[in-house]
Amino acid sequence: MRCLRHGHGGTNLKHPELNAAAALALDARDALAAHAAEFHHPYDANGRKMVYLCGHSLGLQAKSTAQYVEEELADWRRLGVLGHHEAKRPWIGYHERLAAPLADLVGASATEVVAMNSLTVNLHLMMVSFFRPSAARNRVLMEKSAFPSDRYAIVSQLEFHGLRAAEHLIEVQPRPGERHLRTEDLAASIEREGARLALVLLPGVQYLTGQRLDLAPLIALARSVGANVGLDLAHAVGNVPLTLHDWNADFAVWCSYKYLNAGPGAVGGCFVHERHARSTQLPRFAGWWGQDKATRFEMGPDFSPIAGAEGWQISNPPILSTAPLLASLDIFKRAEISRLREKSILLTGFLQRLVEGLLPESVEIITPAGIDDRGCQLSLRIARPPHEAKRCHERLTAAGVLGDWREPDIVRLAPAPLYNSYSDVFAAADSLSRAIRP
Repeated sequence: MRCLRHGHGGTNLKHPELNAAAALALDARDALAAHAAEFHHPYDANGRKMVYLCGHSLGLQAKSTAQYVEEELADWRRLGVLGHHEAKRPWIGYHERLAAPLADLVGASATEVVAMNSLTVNLHLMMVSFFRPSAARNRVLMEKSAFPSDRYAIVSQLEFHGLRAAEHLIEVQPRPGERHLRTEDLAASIEREGARLALVLLPGVQYLTGQRLDLAPLIALARSVGANVGLDLAHAVGNVPLTLHDWNADFAVWCSYKYLNAGPGAVGGCFVHERHARSTQLPRFAGWWGQDKATRFEMGPDFSPIAGAEGWQISNPPILSTAPLLASLDIFKRAEISRLREKSILLTGFLQRLVEGLLPESVEIITPAGIDDRGCQLSLRIARPPHEAKRCHERLTAAGVLGDWREPDIVRLAPAPLYNSYSDVFAAADSLSRAIRP
């Protein structure tokens, strides 16, 4: 890569360990390095391999994806409708193949997870069951800087029930002058609103700052005051280890196009705790794919849900956008999330040291410094006026480093341990230092 061959590619006088040779040495000791070759990496118009640190937005395509999708296309060509039963991976039970590997990633049993729909659709479906406001309990608590789609969904659900966001939505934010949510502030809000809370919705990893929340005590507290609890794991699944069953949240939702590498608009996922597995009292928006499998094709008029998360399905899964997830989960199974997390801590820590060493006056890391308080993402505030900061990001992209931009002055970079290297991280930091130069 060009930026490894000159400039800061040599020894940094203040930080002699921050150089290209150090990155290469770390790569040589990386037991997971071979997985990078299992993914397609983008190249620019000049044929230069780009440094891809944007897995928090869209993961790279696994090379095996094409084979998985082509096998489904071939079975469709060859079998037509018979593919539901006679395909290599019969379509009738296709989603069932994803249950065990998803359960391993999120720390649940296979009956507690299902691949279906997209994140926000699943959030709406879960709120039908788990946001049931009464005269006494009619408030939702969430973080103020949540990804906008979550807020849109919640506000629309409040309005559907004849409630007003100004009165019934409790939004917790960092203290003045701080960037991160404090566990004690979230806990205080839950306790204060306790008797009026119908639902608490929390992120696994905050999308903008990359903060990883300490979920277990917050979930326990919310449930102790009588609230239901849901989680948005869009930036957590495939990024950090999760223990959903033990955390005891009522539900969780996620997408699979970020760290799970399933492709744009790919099928999402949902967790429903096993204590709700056989509940027939919970309201839900029903559809035929959630119907008891033994009677589904009798086409009867009465809905009898499958026990477990599958019972919240509405339609049969989109096979062609589910196949890429199956391909990616096979790689996760071989790599193991615990080993990926170990590498992630080292990889992101290397990026942190590079930024602090090469750009001490120009960039503020707004992601928490503690390894337990973040995943792989670092969010960097460019210490320039907004229009100049954005130009820095544009120069970074032109140099062949793909992160993403959040107004007014934040660049997000996420070294994904499945396919990123220490050399990628060094190249990104080196290019950023050049992009920021006056």
